[in-house]
Amino acid sequence: QVQLVESGGGLVQPGGSLRLSCKTSASIFSRSNMGWYRQVPGKQRELVATITANGGTNYLDSVKGRFTISRDNAENTVYLHMNSLQPEDTAVYYCNANHHLWLYWGQGTQVTVFS
Repeated sequence: QVQLVESGGGLVQPGGSLRLSCKTSASIFSRSNMGWYRQVPGKQRELVATITANGGTNYLDSVKGRFTISRDNAENTVYLHMNSLQPEDTAVYYCNANHHLWLYWGQGTQVTVFS
């Protein structure tokens, strides 16, 4: 059974930073494009950032310049570095591993930005 194990969510004040991590098996990670999505109650899940197996990145416009996605191929881990967090960034953040043969999701980690 494929697992994506996320960590790093929590509570932070506006302007603060968090780093999310998502680890999976080497066989999945090495061939997957990895992504971070987020969802708030009553809304659709939205793409936050993606990184291809070759390192190409893509970002939601509202997080450009604040969030950075990266991958550590030796650790089979993808990261989302989040800076200058704002209340509108509050959501459950999900990691996914995307390949033309599979799509796997993590369990989600809560990020709450509060004053």
